[in-house]
Order: sequence, then C-alpha cells, then structure tokens
Amino acid sequence: MESEWTRFGKTRRWVIGMVAAALIPVVAGLALVVSSRATCGNQATEEPCPAPILGPGGQAVEDKFYFVHQPLRGDGSITARVNGMTGRIKEPPPPGTGAGPPPVPGLVPWAKAGVMVKDGIRRGSRYAAVMVTAEHGVRMQHNFTEDVAGSAGPYPRWLRLTRTGDRLTGYESADGQKWTEVGKADLGGLPGTVEIGLFAASPGALTMAGGGPESRFSEATAVFDQVSPQAGPWKSDDIGVQMEPDGVTPHHGGGLSRSGGTFTVTGTGDIAPGTEWQPIERTLIGAFPGLIAVIVVAVSFGTAGRRRLVPKAVVIGTVAFVSGVIPAAVVVPIALRILPSNGVHPLPAGLPAYLQVIVGTGLLFAAVAVLSLGIGALFGRAAAGIVAAVAAVFLPYALALAGVGDWLLAVTPAAGFAIQQSAREYAQVEGFYTALTGYFPLAPWAGFAVLCAYAALGLGLAVVMERRRRLH
Repeated sequence: MESEWTRFGKTRRWVIGMVAAALIPVVAGLALVVSSRATCGNQATEEPCPAPILGPGGQAVEDKFYFVHQPLRGDGSITARVNGMTGRIKEPPPPGTGAGPPPVPGLVPWAKAGVMVKDGIRRGSRYAAVMVTAEHGVRMQHNFTEDVAGSAGPYPRWLRLTRTGDRLTGYESADGQKWTEVGKADLGGLPGTVEIGLFAASPGALTMAGGGPESRFSEATAVFDQVSPQAGPWKSDDIGVQMEPDGVTPHHGGGLSRSGGTFTVTGTGDIAPGTEWQPIERTLIGAFPGLIAVIVVAVSFGTAGRRRLVPKAVVIGTVAFVSGVIPAAVVVPIALRILPSNGVHPLPAGLPAYLQVIVGTGLLFAAVAVLSLGIGALFGRAAAGIVAAVAAVFLPYALALAGVGDWLLAVTPAAGFAIQQSAREYAQVEGFYTALTGYFPLAPWAGFAVLCAYAALGLGLAVVMERRRRLH
C-alpha cells in the first residue's frame, strides 16, 4: 500500500491531473454563480425575483388558492358536500402566433376542492385538507408534502375534517350518513384559533415547450352545499394571487358566488411542494470535465507498473474522493450565499440534502475512479481504457438526455449521478420527472449503489484476470 502511495505522489502527471479534477469544478461553479442573474416583473417593472415560500418543514412550497373561511376556536369540525367541479384550461398558442386562443372547458388532473383547516392565511403556514380531485379521487393532504389517497368515488361527495388539539382527521362519505376515514395528520403546535373553510385550486396545465416545461393557466370551480358550521360570517381570501401592473386588479383571480347555502368557489394555483426552482447541484457543472480528468488518471494508474490492483484502488479512490468533495464543499455554500442576492433562488433542500450533494460528489468521483482503474487494467492499454471508461460513465447519460430512455440511468454506471440529486419527486405534483429536467429514476443512494456494483465488478474481473496472467 505504501509503495502505491509513493508511486502516485512521485508521478507529476497524476498529481496534476487530480488537482485539475478538483480545480475545474471550482472555477466553473464559481463562474456560473457570479454570472447568474434573474429578474421578475409584471410587464411594467423588473425587480429581483422573490424567494420561494417556505412550508413548515423549510421546503419550498406553492400556496395559492381561493379560501372561504371562518375562525374555529378550539376543537371542532367542518363538513361540506361537493356536488361537482368544472374548470377552464388555456391551450398552447399555435406555432408562430401570440397569446393563443381563450381558455376552453376542462380540468387538469390535480385540480382540487374541499375543506381545510389552516393556521391563519399566511402563505406557507400549516394546514390539513380533505379534497376531491379531477383525476385522483379523494385525497387528504397536509403541510404540502404529505398525501393520502381516499376513494375514487363519483360526485356528490361529502367531506369532513375534524380537529382535536393538534390532530386533524379527514373523512369522506357517499351519502352524508356513513363515513370513512381518509387519513390523520398531526400538525404540532397549532394555535387555539385556526381558520376552517372551503377552498378551490388548480395547478397550471403542464406541457413541454421548446425551452422546457411550460405551465399554462387553469382554474377550477367547485359547488359546495350542506356546509356546517354556518355560525358567524364567512371571509374570502385569494391566497397568493398576483396583481396586474395597476397593482389593484388580480391576475387570474378566484372568486365566490353564494346563493343561500350553496357556495360556488373558483380558484387557481396549487397547495403543494414547490418544484420550479433550480436545485443546488446545477452549480456543479464542472464535475463532468472534472470526472474526465479523474478517469484519465485512474486508467493510467491502473495500467502502470506492477498491477497490485486492490492497493491501487484504495489510493485512487481516496484521492478522487478528496478531489470531488473539496470543490463541492467550496461551491455549494458560496452559491447558497451569493445566488439569492442576484435574484436566483436555489431550491431549498435542507442541510442533510446539501451534505448529500457535497459528500455524494466525492463518493461519485471515488467510485468512477475505481471503475476506471478496473477498466484500464482489463484493457491493459491506457488509450483504450480511457475511451471505454468515458463511454461507460457518460454515454448512457447522454443517450438518456437525448430521449432514448431514462431506464439507462437505472441499469448503467451513469446511475451514480443520482447521488448529486437534491430535488425530490412528488406523486401529487404533476411534472416532467426526467433526466432532461434533472430527475433520476432511482433514489440517490440506490443509483450510487448501482455505480458501486459496476466498480466492484470491474475491479474484481481485473484482479481475477491479473492472477491468471501470473499463473501462466
């Protein structure tokens, strides 16, 4: 082992190569951070983009809906019958035209309406809701990230939400007599007085345009009756609505129409995890050329001198880990500090996710180095080994981005790139969860395990082949 460390340290081209592998991500990442700027506006003025709304867990959330509510002091419940839901969707404009045709009747799959208990009307505050959806049946959702499925029953549907301390229990019924529990939620630390009421929301209609995913206007209108309680006045709030340039007129505002005990509520937006912001790992674009430098050094190291492959793997894996973790540890904290001041807000992910990205980058470098060492030893020639290792690591990723299939990122060494993913896929949020938008088919550690399996296989085959050579 000591001799391999000495050999590596005395070979200038290897040392320079690993230093380059560390410097490239730092330089590329910091250049991206410093040059990134973003502004937002309403056709009249441009200003720095606002920071994302944060939910109770510190995650980015969407909290935009129409809320008809009244206060609930202490324990209690709200019950309502949803008689139906209709909506409108704005279709994409024909190629080469302007704003496109007016909205047409229709509902997006996650259009929703129901009853809610919320800690005030502040965006991002704790809540629980039982709802009907356009295509996903009855659901109970709380605190933006949690989602429980109920029945797929047709309209009308009775919904009930009961508060007992911090515990919220959701029910549904087909006739208002026999009730079935949908789910429970412990919101923790609710104040004595909360807001209960009816709501409607409709996420944007999602399509893939030339520049990526595009969200278009949609709205949902739900008809409620048999609402209980009826004590006290009802208030209406268009939570999170944006204003037109005049600062007075709501842009795609919701509304309430009431006739006796019937409430017709129209809303736009969503109550869900936020996914539109760029994850922090996008600042590590220099990791790709850095990995190529790692591959070149690892293959050369594996084909040079005596092929004591296991000690070589320990050496190259350790050096590669350092070459990967240091730039990530430099770029990520600096990006989190500088980008928001430039109007660019990375997707909030929390300390565990940021540590996963930083340490995961080092582990990615280490596993690729060990795989490349094994490939180089198997080929016996540096040039052929470098080509083979680069192809094994990067070609499946490139093919997946080109649309061949994300399954390539589940069964090839390129699955290991998932270890850098901090963004999370949510079943209750419509989205294009593909490699093109930064999502991998496997969870971060599962994808890394696939890469490690290939690295172990490559090194193991190289060791077996080297022993056979010695015997002959």
